[in-house]
Amino acid sequence: MANMAKMIPNTITEADILAHVISPDQPGLPPESARAILELKFDQTALERMSDLAEKNRADTLSEAERMEMEKYLRVGQFLNLLQAKARVSLREMSSAL
Repeated sequence: MANMAKMIPNTITEADILAHVISPDQPGLPPESARAILELKFDQTALERMSDLAEKNRADTLSEAERMEMEKYLRVGQFLNLLQAKARVSLREMSSAL
């Protein structure tokens, strides 16, 4: 993970900041919480919307509002990825401690 103090302010993302809060490479979640986090996923409606937005993006036909919506889905997905990475590390740590 890059040192946040050395990052150029305009290039830091919400995911970069959250990574410093969540520390996805460090264990620390109880097994029940880790398992519950690994079950989190987008529902079918969201998956279909993301697919539509991705298709429009590939065709270069996204409106500005749709681009902003797509970016929101991406940020939520990045947040979920960070949480699930921490959950996997936590479960791995627990299983190796047994």
